[in-house]
Amino acid sequence: MSADIVIVGAGPNGLMLACELGLAGLRPLVIDRLPRRSDQPKANGVVGEVVHLLHRRGLGTGRPGPAPAFMFGALPLDLAGLPDNPLSAMRIKQAELEEQLERRAIEVGARIQRGHELTGLTPDTEGVTLSLTGPDGPYRLRTRYLVGCDGGHSAVRKLAGIDFPGVRQDEVISRAAEVVVTGAALRPERAELEVPGIGTYGLYAWHRTERGAYAMLPTRPGVLTVSSMEWGGTAPGDEVPMTIAELRASLARVTGADLPLAAPDGDGPYLLRRLNARNTRVAGHYRRGRVFLAGDAAHVHSAMGAPGLNLGLQDAANLAWKLAAAVRGWAPPGLLDTYEAERRPAALRVAMHSQAQLALTAPGPEITALRELFGDLLTEEVNRRRIAALLAGVDLPYPATAPPHPLVGRFLADLPAELHEPASRARPLLLDPTGGLRVRHSHVEVVPVEATEAVLVRPDGYVAWAGAPDETLDDALRTWFGDSLAAGVHR
Repeated sequence: MSADIVIVGAGPNGLMLACELGLAGLRPLVIDRLPRRSDQPKANGVVGEVVHLLHRRGLGTGRPGPAPAFMFGALPLDLAGLPDNPLSAMRIKQAELEEQLERRAIEVGARIQRGHELTGLTPDTEGVTLSLTGPDGPYRLRTRYLVGCDGGHSAVRKLAGIDFPGVRQDEVISRAAEVVVTGAALRPERAELEVPGIGTYGLYAWHRTERGAYAMLPTRPGVLTVSSMEWGGTAPGDEVPMTIAELRASLARVTGADLPLAAPDGDGPYLLRRLNARNTRVAGHYRRGRVFLAGDAAHVHSAMGAPGLNLGLQDAANLAWKLAAAVRGWAPPGLLDTYEAERRPAALRVAMHSQAQLALTAPGPEITALRELFGDLLTEEVNRRRIAALLAGVDLPYPATAPPHPLVGRFLADLPAELHEPASRARPLLLDPTGGLRVRHSHVEVVPVEATEAVLVRPDGYVAWAGAPDETLDDALRTWFGDSLAAGVHR
């Protein structure tokens, strides 16, 4: 049994990778140890440039729009009226997004096998031999390329011997549950929850006190996801299930008031989770021979700022077209190495700012002073825009391999509506302002546009080259799409 590409992990990142490979004409095999999709509540939205990519692929909900407000380290980030606001947001539950991704992956030819667990791998120069256990027992599978999208405890990463350096903050304990706050009234126009006899609590964001932090988010009719974070103290071990009583006690310590929390009525599942400690880690390498890592298998970090899906889904989009090029035989030398060169710095950036946000949320008078200073800085437009760009993941362009141009290495978010259809097919696009460019490359689609200069857009939406058509465009085509097909540009 064999497959050109095997993806371990059928979460959002593995399914996104399968979708992108399917658009490139491949039929990847996705395996997952769980017998069915997880029904545990997780993320409630997506922020960053991947919002635009999902929209182009016909995924997600609605049209992307700039977020009028956000937060950084439990400090308010006012983005209303910010010129060229770079931070886009989309409200969608992760379970719904995964359902869309799985449906699309199957539509474009991916195969998904659940209840199959990876137990070993043997790489060589031509591919990887996998040892797996499925419903019918152990078996072996041969693949040309293996991608681990199997989460923070990735079996692929461990079996491939890739290190996972980082830090562990044992003093941070976080709890979250979907609950009913008895007798409370939602005040959405003020982003508040009013609890008679107790007071009001902010919604939709983390709120810091001198004893910790809390967040409340309406997730279902009459139900809120209530979260707490504490520094220090003790908690039961991971083997002890979290309870609503435990969350209630934690919230009382953080806020100074005993909120009447109760379990929701009806069928769940409902979120009920405790995390002892916080890990921030980035894999030492994203590639070892024919084995690759993407998503949480390559990086774990605090969820503050909600960067996880933006980071992981863009890993998948970046890697997919490059793997497809390698399987199809037209990948230029070094193309697969650009995956780590581009995506690992993005993960290190997220690791940095998620740790900074966690630090800004901690209790203590020195943190209070730091927050006052940081809050003053956020009154200035230039600083709000820098933080918004950091959260969106657009402040660090990919390493340029073409002559300097402000667009090169950046995601092209502002595609004209007439380009959405060709962009939905995940093909390289050459935006042609002259109407006379011809490219001898079967994968590059030339699209006439009204513009002052030409732009070469990669399948993942990033700009590979921009400028006046000349020999540098020829060089860019060869760099990214190979000599055998990119034989030059004709005018």
